[in-house]
Amino acid sequence: MLRTIGLRRLLEVATTLLGVSLLAFFLIRVAPGDPVLLLIGERGSDPEQYREMAAHLGLEQPLIAQYLQFVANALQGNLGVSVVSQQSVIEELLARWPATIELGVSALLIACVLGIPAGVIAAVYRNSVADFLIMTVSIFGYSIPVFWWGLVLILCFSIGLDITPVAGRIDILYDIAPITGFMLVDTLAPQVVQEYGFSAFGSALAHLALPALTMATIPLAVFARTTRSSMLEVLSEDYVRTARAKGLSEFWVIWRHAFRNALIPIITVGGVLFVTTVITGAILTETIFAWPGVGRYIVNSVYARDYPVIQASILLIGIFVVLVNGLIECVYRAINPAVGRDSAN
Repeated sequence: MLRTIGLRRLLEVATTLLGVSLLAFFLIRVAPGDPVLLLIGERGSDPEQYREMAAHLGLEQPLIAQYLQFVANALQGNLGVSVVSQQSVIEELLARWPATIELGVSALLIACVLGIPAGVIAAVYRNSVADFLIMTVSIFGYSIPVFWWGLVLILCFSIGLDITPVAGRIDILYDIAPITGFMLVDTLAPQVVQEYGFSAFGSALAHLALPALTMATIPLAVFARTTRSSMLEVLSEDYVRTARAKGLSEFWVIWRHAFRNALIPIITVGGVLFVTTVITGAILTETIFAWPGVGRYIVNSVYARDYPVIQASILLIGIFVVLVNGLIECVYRAINPAVGRDSAN
């Protein structure tokens, strides 16, 4: 039975990635624009030069042949060469992933630390002033556009108060060679601390603050509302009333009994939010704050009609989503082993 389930899920993953590869390849080709003309210019180019450039980029072949070549290369770990930079796409993406992951994880941590306790408070003090304020703020946070909120934060904290920088990952005064790619980690390396002290870390943290806060707004609101809803359902259960009848403290009842059993919906939302925060949120936030991550890289590639970069980005995002879903399922089973038994049955 377990072997059958494993084969079925493997087939589902393969089907999903096949669909993602089709989407990655054909979607950009439907959009208007010609990468050959963008490279050689619409003026002063002759048909022979156009054909030579198209052949160099592999665009003279039929679409089916191009797609099969793309899949064959991807299976070998070759995602092509950027049309613009003439560098390996996989190397450029891997160089930018740490910046995006650092920003997304920071935003999600802010959302968890603020949103989950807020949702618990709103549930415990249902229909109170605290509940009303938390839900009002969460609705506002979920409704505001990310790009507008980012610009408001820049106007307030960067231009108005001059507290935080506007763009980038660290001040140009610091020359730090990448070690892990995560700026907060690299600035704490012994050789960096010896040269700059902790000022480089402070600069990296200041540059991260506004983008992370901008990206965290929507996940924070979702965490608060989901936690409140899940906690309200759990607080009405018999085992919670029994725990209170035994004379346990309210803190212990809420966090040891109620909150633990309310975690499954929160983890579900957290997994989805991690994907949407890192990917969807990154595209807007990185563009606003000139953050050198994958989101900004994809936007620039779309403008340049850089087919290999766009194809590889969408494919890697699909793989990333599949891996996150698998990780969520593992966490499910760790928290509630009955999930694994139900799947086996």
